[in-house]
Amino acid sequence: MEYTHRTTFSSSSNSSLSPSLPTTFHIPCAACKILRRRCTEKCVLAPYFPPTEPLKFVIAHKVFGASNIVKALQELPESRRADAVSSMVYESYARIRDPVYGCAGAISQLQKQLDDLQTELAMTQAKLLLIRCQQLYEQNLENTGFFEDIYFSSFLDS
Repeated sequence: MEYTHRTTFSSSSNSSLSPSLPTTFHIPCAACKILRRRCTEKCVLAPYFPPTEPLKFVIAHKVFGASNIVKALQELPESRRADAVSSMVYESYARIRDPVYGCAGAISQLQKQLDDLQTELAMTQAKLLLIRCQQLYEQNLENTGFFEDIYFSSFLDS
């Protein structure tokens, strides 16, 4: 998904440019705009850092650096580059939020939350089983008591 925008302008007859020469205007990607460099049609960063999302590049650039992002993308096949950029941006956000642990801190926090929820689920399931056992026990007592009354009353009647 490449975000290039080309506009062709016809120069007026008053202009110093020849009317037969169209002018092509190329909107630079967010990366090239922030790095203040010329964005070419072969820009590796353009498909992943559109001009409408400059913060995405700023955050990734702050953590990884532009040259490392370019190197990483060039080493990957094009089919995996979008996922790589997505991962770099996510990791950059995590690193800015938690400079020490970054993504590992987020993963650790989620793992602890998962462990706590699994423990809570196990306790709730155990309580539910206990309640069911109590209900069955009470039902059994009621049924047994009914039959005992019939059994003993038959002896008493004879």
